[in-house]
Amino acid sequence: MNTDFSAHNAEVKKVWESYHAGTPIRVPMILGTNPRFTMFDHPANPRRITFEQYLLDPEIMLTRQIEHQWWVRHHLPQDAEMGPPSDGWHVGVDFQNTYEAAWFGCRVAFRENQVPDTEPLLQNDDRKRMLFDQGIPDPFGGEWMRRNWDHYEYFQRRIEEGAAYFGYPIVGASPTALGTDGPMTVACNLRGATEFCSDLIGDPDYAQSLLSFITEATIARIKSYRQRLEQPMTTVGWGFADDAIEFLSEQQYKEWIYPHHKRLIEAFSEGGPNSIHLCGDATRHFRFLRDHLNIQSFDTGFPVNFTWLREQLGPEITVAGGPSIALLLNADPDEVRDEVRRILSSGIRAGGRFILREGNNLPPGVPLANLEAMYAACKEFGCYGD
Repeated sequence: MNTDFSAHNAEVKKVWESYHAGTPIRVPMILGTNPRFTMFDHPANPRRITFEQYLLDPEIMLTRQIEHQWWVRHHLPQDAEMGPPSDGWHVGVDFQNTYEAAWFGCRVAFRENQVPDTEPLLQNDDRKRMLFDQGIPDPFGGEWMRRNWDHYEYFQRRIEEGAAYFGYPIVGASPTALGTDGPMTVACNLRGATEFCSDLIGDPDYAQSLLSFITEATIARIKSYRQRLEQPMTTVGWGFADDAIEFLSEQQYKEWIYPHHKRLIEAFSEGGPNSIHLCGDATRHFRFLRDHLNIQSFDTGFPVNFTWLREQLGPEITVAGGPSIALLLNADPDEVRDEVRRILSSGIRAGGRFILREGNNLPPGVPLANLEAMYAACKEFGCYGD
């Protein structure tokens, strides 16, 4: 794409300044990507790096992240700085969505042309209580958390050495393990989704014991990392995820999962506003989350009825969402334009607290023409005062 980066970045600055001031001039648009998007047979990965190489070698992880960022900055249209970085590169240890289950002992599996995944550790009934006997893992121990900190220290050394990539220095690095995919999602990773959902009904004492163990361990791990990194134990607001709650009814969530979410919020938030990421069909839980956990910002997946959601939440709640990734992957640009117009005409813009994004996280292979159509439609149909 031919982009005047200076003009683009000036426009983006105005869009976000007006949004944060509460007087938005148009809906901002962002795209959720990570190196997965540019990993498989992609021009941004000329060395054809695999995920196994990426996870195991810190220099490969670092350079692959920067290759990804450089390509995104020059090709993906969105309301983010484009072109060379104004300050330098920010990198982080990235084990994709494996690190929590791997920390508890799950094997990380590398399959051709797939993201890394973990294999359930507790799937057999005769092993399902083994973690209780072992206790909370060392936050910095085991194969993957040792590797996490080793990678982080490697990144820090490269910063101290003044390493530059594409002519720009690395200016920030972070380890993983400071957040969570959520206690129910981790329980499904450890036990298997079918097995754990069956436990919730057939063996509720065990299910609650596992959720409590995961929650306690998560709090201990995050606190340990914050302490080592000299970060405060709490912040004004805090955000987390738990995609697996889409499996549950409203009452099941309130009874089975909410107490564990409440423990997490109380451990790290000073009251909020808090935020949550929930892929899938989870919007029926949003009002309860707003009212009981002070969730004021929802990052959504698909499907979402945006008209109903805005009516449910009110104009002051931030919602991020948009066309499904399946549509962006398989539709043509005209269909993408029509879907963006439908969403932006749904009433979701009321209150000026909507952010357009894909629902949720761009998969490899999405045509650039579809993303360009999405951004153009955002500019066409997302203006306020129109």
